[in-house]
Amino acid sequence: MKVFIDANILVSVLNKEYPLFSYSSRLLSLADSKKFKLFTSPVCLAIAFYFSEKKSGRKMAKQKIQTIISRIHIAEADRKAVMLAAQHKAVEDFEDGLEYYAALNAGCQCIVTENTCDFYFSEIEVLQAYQFLEQHVIKPS
Repeated sequence: MKVFIDANILVSVLNKEYPLFSYSSRLLSLADSKKFKLFTSPVCLAIAFYFSEKKSGRKMAKQKIQTIISRIHIAEADRKAVMLAAQHKAVEDFEDGLEYYAALNAGCQCIVTENTCDFYFSEIEVLQAYQFLEQHVIKPS
């Protein structure tokens, strides 16, 4: 299963933000599983880096980001995806639109975010980290 990881999940791991860290770190550990293929976008990585740098400093933030990108895949938002995000009438937050179309381009079946309402326009499943773990890891159907 291809899964898109939103910036807030990455931030919670990089900054060890509890209580979300417990779920989001477990989610990222699925990068080692053959059952799941995890994706994020350059935009999400930039957001995560920004918040990690504020807490840990530039050097540590770069090391943390390098660890993340060595373990998960990068979903691309090409010109078509950018245009779709800009033109989609239901997309109010351009950044969320970019992430959504990057997830679609990568063939993701699910977006995992703590702000599920940001993806109200999504035609693919949108879950919080704990929901994803409950539905696809702890109690797989």
